[in-house]
Amino acid sequence: MADIGNFGTLWRYADISRALGSPFVASVLEAGERQLWHAPKTAALISDWTGDSGAAAVAMRFNGAIHALARQGNVPSLSALYQQEHQDFDAALRSALIAEDAFVAEWMRDPPQTNEVGRSASIASALMVARVHTGLPAELLELGSSCGLNLNLAHYSYDLGGLQAGVPASRVRVAPQWHGAPPPDVPLDVVSAKGVDLKPLDPTDYATQDRLQSFVWADQRDRADRLEQALAFAQEHRPQVDRGDAVHWLAEQLDLPQREGVCRTVFHSMVLQYLGDANRAAICDMIHRAGERATAERPLAWISFEWNPGRTEVQLKLSCWPKGETTLLAICHPYGDWIRWQA
Repeated sequence: MADIGNFGTLWRYADISRALGSPFVASVLEAGERQLWHAPKTAALISDWTGDSGAAAVAMRFNGAIHALARQGNVPSLSALYQQEHQDFDAALRSALIAEDAFVAEWMRDPPQTNEVGRSASIASALMVARVHTGLPAELLELGSSCGLNLNLAHYSYDLGGLQAGVPASRVRVAPQWHGAPPPDVPLDVVSAKGVDLKPLDPTDYATQDRLQSFVWADQRDRADRLEQALAFAQEHRPQVDRGDAVHWLAEQLDLPQREGVCRTVFHSMVLQYLGDANRAAICDMIHRAGERATAERPLAWISFEWNPGRTEVQLKLSCWPKGETTLLAICHPYGDWIRWQA
């Protein structure tokens, strides 16, 4: 029996997309909802979705699948819509769903792999605050790294509320709209970086590049250009992303001896929503237990860029040990377009 609560999933996220500055994606989702009955496999997948369809980003999976189809060019009317040659969203979505129902349903089975480089500005800002707390450079451990683009964050150029940070000449420049005071003016100093993902993506692989670009909202060209530059940089400076389960991998990393004079830093961005309650609790517990072992010479930091429990805002939080203090640093756009600094 289909879960009636999942009907209207695309429509609900259309309003959110429009509020986040993407009227095109909003129109795609609205037309998709109206035309969904033409795609029985996709309709059944959405209606029978187990768990929280919002936390699983079902609407964004659908949008990514449609964008991928448009990029392939196999449905001419859909590709023409994305190239702004017409504005008949319903006709284009109807054609796509009739012709490629199986493709859309299969695409949606895997979680989104946005690997949004815009979020690196928030993570970098939190690292600078952690530097003030500890006085030490960082070694990074990222959960849910995808392609590992944010593991290269120390190599990017930033404008953080007028504060220039990172590498000024970098081809990857991140300059979010900034509200409030800038972060502290201290070095963005990373001595090592590695991450984990259930299905790591290869930045040199065309299918990977296409999948990541498909998850970028089609009317946000700056994001697509920045992703392209970050992928090109990752091909030259390959990030280390291990294949594995985040819980087991993090336990292994936190058990490794920590170098003196380096702040071990765990970070994640828009990852916890895809984990079950047990795994989220396990990760939080092991980080706190590792914090209890931290010292001034071997401190621990935890940077979280995640939705709040009510999914009303994305919060950037920093916890630092040995003191164990947690600070809400900022409220952020989900893709990093703007940052409202609180600290």
